[in-house]
Amino acid sequence: MPDAPLILLGLVIFAALAFDFINGFHDTANAIATCISTRAISIRNAILMAAGLNFVGAFVSTHVATTIGKGIVDPGNVTQIVVLADLAGAIFWDLLTWHYGIPASSSHAIIGGLIGAVVASRGFQPLHWSGISKILIAIVVSPVVGTLFAFLMMVAIYWVFRNHHPSPLNRAFRKLQIVSAAFMAFSHGSNDAQKSMGVISLALVSYGAMPVFHIPAWVIFACATAMALGTAMGGWRIIKTVGSDFVELQPVHGFCAETSSSAVILTATAMGIPISTTHVITSAILGVGLSQGRKKVNWGVGIRIVWAWILTIPASAAAGYFAFRVLSPFLVKL
Repeated sequence: MPDAPLILLGLVIFAALAFDFINGFHDTANAIATCISTRAISIRNAILMAAGLNFVGAFVSTHVATTIGKGIVDPGNVTQIVVLADLAGAIFWDLLTWHYGIPASSSHAIIGGLIGAVVASRGFQPLHWSGISKILIAIVVSPVVGTLFAFLMMVAIYWVFRNHHPSPLNRAFRKLQIVSAAFMAFSHGSNDAQKSMGVISLALVSYGAMPVFHIPAWVIFACATAMALGTAMGGWRIIKTVGSDFVELQPVHGFCAETSSSAVILTATAMGIPISTTHVITSAILGVGLSQGRKKVNWGVGIRIVWAWILTIPASAAAGYFAFRVLSPFLVKL
């Protein structure tokens, strides 16, 4: 079957774009949950805004895509079956957490899936532990920074406007929150859309379509489009968890959470660090909740979210490992 390698490449690209689509509707809540819960903008307009700015944000840079494609494992040690198994593991975890309305990280799911698939294929030796450790550090640091930044921003706003009546302030911040939600959607696209770009480029190197690793323009466009379409579908289960179940939000809280999250995400994007936008926005919401006192936080929901954070990489790595073991006997003949 002379066209079999090309067919396998096609399957990988299809799976990567499917992952981006799923990532889009899984992470819709990241950008718009807070502004929907505070009624700053209609659901329809919020989703259209998030989809459009996710698309635009994907064109900002390819630093994160390069980290995914070269920072975890050398492209020469990756086969198309490894990439396909990675995507299968990540998609499994994304759909599982979406089903239960848990805002887990699509970014860490694809990283974990890649680690598991590589280990199943070649063992631990090909892994770049320096790159993986950088990602693991970011898993811990980015939510802490998001929480602290949002908390301090909220306290500062309370202090500056301490003598003002809350009603006109809420009206003003309801308008500002639309701007901050747009900023958040843009930053989400700038980081999350790049994960599949890196994976597709890995597959192209493995196939021999590219002599060296880089991100082609058509890959950027395809991944941006898939994520925007997924975002347009809306992930209602997670929007409810993030927007209302965790912390009861007013417009000023949503503004602080989105602004602080966007700043953290864009900084990580500029540094080429594939952080979890889900972790950052959720931790920022925690920060604004804590600024009102611990009783304002639904700690039962918070604990469920943290467990999802802890389990994402090992669970998706196990799924990627298992997927490789299942797929390899059937696809290795191609």
